[in-house]
Amino acid sequence: MLTNDKVTELQKKGFCVLKTHWSSSLIHTCRQAFWPILLAYLEKHRDQPNRGPHRHFLPMPFEPPCFVPEFFFDPDILSIVRSAMDDRVVADQWGCDVPLKNSTYQGAHVDYQRPLFPEAPALSLPAYMLVVSFGLIDIGPVHGPIEIAPGTHRMGRNEALRAVELAQIEMQPVLLKLGDVLIRHPWALHRGTPNRTDTPRALLTIRYVRHWYADHSREVNIIPRTVWQSLTTAQQNLMRFPVEN
Repeated sequence: MLTNDKVTELQKKGFCVLKTHWSSSLIHTCRQAFWPILLAYLEKHRDQPNRGPHRHFLPMPFEPPCFVPEFFFDPDILSIVRSAMDDRVVADQWGCDVPLKNSTYQGAHVDYQRPLFPEAPALSLPAYMLVVSFGLIDIGPVHGPIEIAPGTHRMGRNEALRAVELAQIEMQPVLLKLGDVLIRHPWALHRGTPNRTDTPRALLTIRYVRHWYADHSREVNIIPRTVWQSLTTAQQNLMRFPVEN
């Protein structure tokens, strides 16, 4: 029932949230390992934002406990993702988006803007990618939560932008507690909001796509050989990432 309800919500609104889906201890362990990596990256690249003013993206490492199988192979999440697409989805991106203090509102936009068929960019298509995200901190109104315009993934791009600009559709902030998981359609109009705190707002993201789709649109890290060998064959078949020789 949970899967059916969330798939319906995802198809209707373009996003859904699984509340307290993972234990806070699982997220704390990941954060404790990743935070020094994040701070070192920001120390080096703070003045070189790659996602707009005071906004950064960096690929996530595959070394445990930054990477744990629960993040990628959760049966409830995979059930929703597969129900919305098909049984042969693969994960192909694992990254972290981080707005810092002094970041500003982004314009409403969609992700992965290159159309599947360039000769028919406005063609309405079933979902062939979904994004699964969760925070390493509680993400409240002051931390720069993502805002999403519900239902705009089912509209033409210009029509959706016009509806948002005219406030016919309101952007909804998605506030996340530790352990909450956001699943969203990347073509639902959304934007980042300002982080008004001194704490980097680390939002980790896994992208799932239908097995035939690839675009190499974001940098990814290599899976260490020891980590790869620790996965089952079924888990390996779900991962489309470079593997250490």
